[in-house]
Parts: sequence; C-alpha cells; structure tokens
Amino acid sequence: PRPLRCNTYRHIFLLADGSSLLLYELEHDAGPDERYLYELYAEEAALDRAERRVHEWIGGSGPASEAEELPPWLAEELLLAMVPTQPRREYAAEDSPDHARRLLRRAENEDGPGEVVRELLQDARGHHISLITKPRRRGCGRDTTWCRFYEHAFLLEGGGEVSLWELEHNMTEGGRLVCEVYLDEAEAEVAADRHARAKGVEL
Repeated sequence: PRPLRCNTYRHIFLLADGSSLLLYELEHDAGPDERYLYELYAEEAALDRAERRVHEWIGGSGPASEAEELPPWLAEELLLAMVPTQPRREYAAEDSPDHARRLLRRAENEDGPGEVVRELLQDARGHHISLITKPRRRGCGRDTTWCRFYEHAFLLEGGGEVSLWELEHNMTEGGRLVCEVYLDEAEAEVAADRHARAKGVEL
C-alpha cells in the first residue's frame, strides 16, 4: 500500500501594525481517501496533539512519549544537518527590491543596515533565503525560547552579492516575536546572546 504522508508548516504573517502572527499548518493524507487534508492551529500545543493523532492513524502507535522524544530543537537540527551546508544559490528574480524593503521595514533593531544599504538594494536583480543551522529552540509550551537565523542574499546589478542576516526571536517582554536585521552574521549572533542573557536563558 502507498505510504501515508504528514507534513507540518510554520507560517509567519507580518501585519499592518508591524506585529507578527504565527500559524501552524498540518498537512496529511491519513483520511478515508488519498486526498490531502489540511488543519490549521494557532497554538503549538494544539498542533502537537493533532500530530500525535495523525501519527497514530499512520503507524498505529503514535510518537514516543515526551520522556523518550528528542528535544524539539535537537530533532530539528538533525533534520537540517542532512542538507548540504553550502547549497548552490538559485536566485529568485521576482520583486527582489520589494523583498529587501519589506525585510528592512520589519527590522526593529536600531543598529541595523543604514540608508546606503537600502539604496544599494533598490536595484537588486535576485534574492535567495537560507535558514542557518543553529540549535536555537529551548523549552516547551509558554516558556519556549524561539531564536532563528536566516541569510537573505541579494544579487546586484553588476553581479556582486550582499547578504543581510535576519535574527527572529521571542526573547522580548511578553514573548512577542520580533525581527532584527544585521549586515554580519557575527553581529546577529552577538545580539542573540545579548537578548538571551537579558532574559536569563541559555541558547
């Protein structure tokens, strides 16, 4: 028989007031026929329950108990480690200047790229987004510390490249998800460690 499939996606939406909305999508074909079914959740705990239910349908036993499971951040990093560390970039040529504008508009850090970089990226011919592999997720439930790094590489008119490093984290008052953008990967790392120390957590 055809193997059943189950995928989980994390969608982040930038709202008009500058805040972010996070939704989780569960896609599976464990229903009565071969059509894909889609479920949407606003809370990670609800997603976890739904994933357990779907895995029970697929395999009959469901995921291992919480005591036997890998920490979520470690399981994620093991999966990412299977991807080549330096994949060949394939630049998307659609609205790259607009992508740069939206990324810089989201940034909430005052020490981010300046006006010179904004002007330089107005003529970007392509862009490529890479998730940087780092073990940056700790805890579970309301106490989860979420910290992700992305490289946004831009192809310039003359063939040169410029990279912006996005730090996305919830190490804020109330756990609000924010975006910060830096010109250097090391700067983004230092900022992440600074936020973690301020919150009393270890990344």
